[in-house]
Amino acid sequence: MDIWSAEKRSEVMSKILSSDTLPERRVRKMLTALGYRYRLNVRSLPGKPDIVLRKYNSVIFIHGCFWHLHSKCRDGTVPKTRREYWEAKLLNNKKRDAKNIRELRRQGWRVLRLWECEIEKKPDEAIKKIERLLKAETRP
Repeated sequence: MDIWSAEKRSEVMSKILSSDTLPERRVRKMLTALGYRYRLNVRSLPGKPDIVLRKYNSVIFIHGCFWHLHSKCRDGTVPKTRREYWEAKLLNNKKRDAKNIRELRRQGWRVLRLWECEIEKKPDEAIKKIERLLKAETRP
C-alpha cells in the first residue's frame, strides 16, 4: 500500500527530472575540477548520453538506481504497488540501456555507467572510474 494518495503520488512523480539531476551535477563538477570539457545530452548518439567527452571518444551515463533497476542497491527494486506496470516499465528501461550501450560501443565509443548510489556514497571511486575511462588507450 502506498503511503500517499494517487493524486499526491502523481504530483511527486511529476517532479522527478530526467536530466540535470543532482548526481549528474555532481559528476559534472568532478569533471570540471579535473579539467575535462564535455557536452551534455547529445541527441545524435544512441540513448542521449548524459555526458559526452568527444576528445576521449567516451560517454558517461548517470543512472538512477530505481529507474534503471540497479541490482546492487536497495533502491533498485520493483515497487510492490502496481507491480505489473512498474516491472514492465523498469525492465524496458534496462533493455533500452543495454541496446544503447551496445550500439555506442559498436560505433567505437567507450561507455561508463555510474550509479546514483555510487556517486553519492563513494565519490572517490566514481572519480577513479572516470579517470580510468578517460586515460585508457583508444581501441583500434
